Order: sequence, then C-alpha cells, then structure tokens
Amino acid sequence: MSTTPEHLKWPADAGCDAVPYSVFNSAEVYELEQEKIYNGDMWHFLAAEAEIPDHGSFKSTYIGDTPVVVTRGHDDGIYAWVNRCAHRGAEICRERHGKVEDGMYTCVYHQWGDDAQGNLRGIPFQRGLAGKGGMPKDFDKKKHGLRTARVVNYHGAIFGTFGDNTPDIEEYMGEDVAYHFKRLMHKPIEILGTTRQYIAGNWKFYSENTKDPYHASLLHLFHATFGLYRSSQKGASIINNDFHSVLWASSGTEDKSALEDMKKDKLRTLQTGEYALKDPSLLKGQQEFDDGITLVILSLFPSLVLQQIQNTLAFRQILPKGKDEFELVWTYFGYKDDTQELRDIRLKQFNLIGPGGLISMEDGESTELCQKAIIRDGDKTSVIQMDGKEATGNDHLVTEGLIRGLWQGYQKVMGF
Repeated sequence: MSTTPEHLKWPADAGCDAVPYSVFNSAEVYELEQEKIYNGDMWHFLAAEAEIPDHGSFKSTYIGDTPVVVTRGHDDGIYAWVNRCAHRGAEICRERHGKVEDGMYTCVYHQWGDDAQGNLRGIPFQRGLAGKGGMPKDFDKKKHGLRTARVVNYHGAIFGTFGDNTPDIEEYMGEDVAYHFKRLMHKPIEILGTTRQYIAGNWKFYSENTKDPYHASLLHLFHATFGLYRSSQKGASIINNDFHSVLWASSGTEDKSALEDMKKDKLRTLQTGEYALKDPSLLKGQQEFDDGITLVILSLFPSLVLQQIQNTLAFRQILPKGKDEFELVWTYFGYKDDTQELRDIRLKQFNLIGPGGLISMEDGESTELCQKAIIRDGDKTSVIQMDGKEATGNDHLVTEGLIRGLWQGYQKVMGF
C-alpha cells in the first residue's frame, strides 16, 4: 500500500465535521481510492441474484473503475472476474447482460476462451498450424486465467471484494444495517427495470447525499409538499462501522410542533397549499411492512444504496468514472409473490425515483452544483455540524452525524 502524499494530508484542525475540498477534485486522491477502497478490504455490490437467473447468465459491471463480470456457472455457483483477457488485455464481455449457452466466455480479439469461474480453457492455434507457430511447450493454461474477486450472495444481493482480509459481510455491515438489509430482502425478488445516469460530480458528494436526512425537506419540493418525507416525521438515523448507515421514516407521523417550525421558516419546498396532483393515484399505495416504516435509505459504503420509498424498491449502484464523474445505476425490483395490483403500484411509483424522478432528480443536480463550485481552493473545507460534531446517529432526522461517520471512516481507510 502506498502512503498518502504530504500535500494531500487532512488539515490538522479539521475533524470529520470539516472536509477539505481537495478530496473531491484531486486526481491523486482518486487513484488512492482505487487502491485503498476498491482494491482493499471492502465489499462492493455487483448484482442482484435475480439479474443472473440461469446457468450461463452474466452481468458486466465494475468494482471502482475496474471492469468486472458476474456469472452463474453451470454448477449454479456465482463467480466474478475482471473483464480483461489474459492474452492482450482486451475486454471479453461487451454486453451489459447476457447468457452463454456453452459456458465459455470468448474474447473476440484472438478467441481465448474462459469458463464461468475465470479459468482459461481454450487457445486457438495453441499447437500451431501444420507444425508451424504455436505456444511454447511449457505453456500452462492454469497460470493464465482471469483475475478473480471473492463473492458472497447475501440474501439475494451479490457482493465482491479484491481484498484478502475483507471481513464477513454481516460483520462488515454492522448489526443495524444488516437488519434493515434483510428486512427489504426478506423474500425472493424480481427485477422490474433499470435506468442509468451519468453525473458530473465526484462520487463522494452523492455518498454524502444518501447519508443526509434533512436535505430532503429543503431540496425536494415533492417530498415535503406531499408528505412522503419530512424532517418533522417520526424517524431515525443509524450508523454502523463508521461508513454504513440507515435513514428511516414513517409518513403520517408528523410532530406538530416540528411541522409548525418548518412552516415558520417559509421553506421553498413546503408548498402544501399551492400544488395538487392531477393523478392522485400516484401516491395511493399499500402498507407493506408491519412496522409502519415507509422510507428507508440504506447506504453501504462505497457502492450501494438500498431503498424503500413508499412502494418503490431499488438498488442504486455508484460507479466512479474519474475524479469528477460517476455513473448511477438504478435497478428497480419487487417481490416474486407480488399481486398484480401491487406490481402495478410499483411501476407507477417508479416515476418518483430514478434520473428524472419527481423526488430524485434534484440529487444529481445538487452533486453537480457542488462539483462546479469547489474546482479551486482545495484547502478550504465544508462545514458538517448539524446536530453536533460527532459521528453518531440519532432518533430524529435533523442531523449530519451519518456524513461525519462517512468521513471518519474514510480518513482511516485512506490513511489521512
């Protein structure tokens, strides 16, 4: 592991409540992240098991900016390997999803063939043609397989790691995060759709956003106006192992005094008397869980957000593409035993989320606004002090404690 250059050190007077802007716009920091986070001892979301349902199914994705393929072998095992032929470094799988009937993944360049586990199985002209050419006699295919990642299937979600000492996935998550993960993944799922968007900002700005419970009342007009989520509702912010967090809330549980305080602030986003839906059925969903929770934003550092917003269920996969750009992949799902009525509700409510979602589109914009404004003055810092300076959760939704947890963990793993 390399050491952090002196000029990238965290300011001595800045804790987890003040973040130097250099971590968002430095190419050196980005390269260190690829080494210490994405090639380190961390779990990265790769796919839902339902995305690779059959023998020979595969999905192309990434761990950081390293291309990876997730496969289901004919032995029903799930594997992951770097999408790079051992011969000349060419990309092997060029489709995002697919299926190979014969179990062989063949590079188009020189047709080297690997199996679902990443083992090299075939080389054209290995023994030459008519006694000419061919590989050396001591060439051993076993030494030229693909680089593999260790994988785990956790309640229908596939995670991968390149680290040698990555802890057990549930230990990695922490008890509370694991509970809420299992709550949403408590039975088999079906994939209902996928959307993708590129955002011109550093991936960590978006990671901050997913750990920020009170921005939703201030940024998202639809959330606040129609009561899907407000900071005045019953809810909590939970932090596990610094990095990982859960925000939950229950609609219709307003603290009246808190709501009155919001009205006194004359928020731009609280327009309860100004707007109405032409199609109110958009918000006429079903209560699915006995605990009454209607919103969960589970953030598993560095690459996954698992969410419930009303009857929408989705994975969000964060894929960095450089220091100032990332791809956000939304994978929408329901449960296999959903009634047709509930499936139709989910499909309609998916208009709330995604790249152009009524309560999601502002998040991409806010990320880009931040990136544009911190292009210079990397030594200046943000101010993350709502509800104190410590990295803690709380039993309310007006806090930045989870963001402080993100940066506390980030400093440790990056060596700042």
